[in-house]
Amino acid sequence: MVETTGGGPGDGTAEVLDRPLPDGVRRRVVQIVSDGFGGLTVAELPAQLRQYARFTPTRRTKFAGNAMAAALETDPLFRQRIGEKLREAQPELTGALDSGSPPPAADPLDVAAAAYVLRPTGWVKLVAAAGEEAQRADAERADEESRAELERLREELDRAREQTRAETERLRAELDAARKEAESLHRKLRAALSDVKRGEAALRRVQGDIEAVRAEGQAQVSAAESETRRLKSRLSEAEAALEATRRAAREGRSVEDMRVRLLLDTLLDATQGLRRELALPPVSVRPAETVDAVEPGRMTPKDIAARALSENDPAILDQLLALPQAHLVVDGYNVTKTGYPQMPLEKQRLRLLGQLSQLAAQTGAEVTCVFDGAELAAPVLLAPPRGVRVLFSKPGVTADELIRQLVRAEPPGRPVIVASTDREVADGIARAGARPVASAVLLKRLS
Repeated sequence: MVETTGGGPGDGTAEVLDRPLPDGVRRRVVQIVSDGFGGLTVAELPAQLRQYARFTPTRRTKFAGNAMAAALETDPLFRQRIGEKLREAQPELTGALDSGSPPPAADPLDVAAAAYVLRPTGWVKLVAAAGEEAQRADAERADEESRAELERLREELDRAREQTRAETERLRAELDAARKEAESLHRKLRAALSDVKRGEAALRRVQGDIEAVRAEGQAQVSAAESETRRLKSRLSEAEAALEATRRAAREGRSVEDMRVRLLLDTLLDATQGLRRELALPPVSVRPAETVDAVEPGRMTPKDIAARALSENDPAILDQLLALPQAHLVVDGYNVTKTGYPQMPLEKQRLRLLGQLSQLAAQTGAEVTCVFDGAELAAPVLLAPPRGVRVLFSKPGVTADELIRQLVRAEPPGRPVIVASTDREVADGIARAGARPVASAVLLKRLS
């Protein structure tokens, strides 16, 4: 429906289009604006279109189409200037529109687009008629395309039917040939099965003979292997005895001899230490000294009981380390994390090893410090201090297990002291004959 309002003769500016501008007409209007755009100065352009002044017509149509259509609709002065450019470019078409008689041979879309820009009397009808004409043309074109597509599909269907008939005949011929071939193959198969049965019977006879020969061969091989093993065993025993003889002659002593020698040194040192501790006189005991009596200045049993030390007294560690051939084994991280856990591991190790080195120099005892290797991100480059043996546990072995191995390696009777708060470690080394000491006692002694 088209609405019109009153206006002067030849003036269509008061007419209003009550429907959207047809798509085809809109494209032609944008093209007209783009063509006339280049003939205007920047000052003559609306403010929203000045940014497109340097664009080529193609880019202007692509990127500024909506902006140009909106400016043409809302800015009468811009529409008038575009109309003047259109009259210069198409004088015949614009003159016919001004006279009210559009050329019959002209494209309806061009007529409607020019009417939309110039706004002569009746331009709304021209735009609406162009839209309807475009829709009819589109419908006719779609109908023509549909008819052509239908005809093409019919032709394809006829060709498919013909191909199907030919393919069916071919498949029937191939089926007959396949049946004849199958019958021939069945006959050959029956003959082959008969031959196979005869061959299988002969094969079974041959396999029986082979099994008999194989059993006999295996018996002979088993007897030979048994004799070979017996000879190898006697050879290994002879080699082992020879190697033991050579080793004994070469070394002159074994590991057990070393353990016995170390235990002997421990007993000798303990005897000398006991002699010094008891302050034995250089002569034998006199008979008169065996009489039970209290001599002036001697300690009573009550005084001796008062000399006992607490388990937490660091002096007890000095007494243990004063024993002959004493060996102190330290659970490194257990001690450092008890005394100074806030420090980095590297500084914990350095601080503890420095203190243990001083303790070893003071007491003369053998000192071994054990760290858990599982907490290391990389191998530790560490120079052990004087008098301290530093060991890290191997992958898969905890520091607790390494400590138990060190205790088990010592000969029975040697004083071994283990500094650790770990109850499991303490119980294990106590059963092996070592003396557990709490980490706090060692820390008090070191400080």
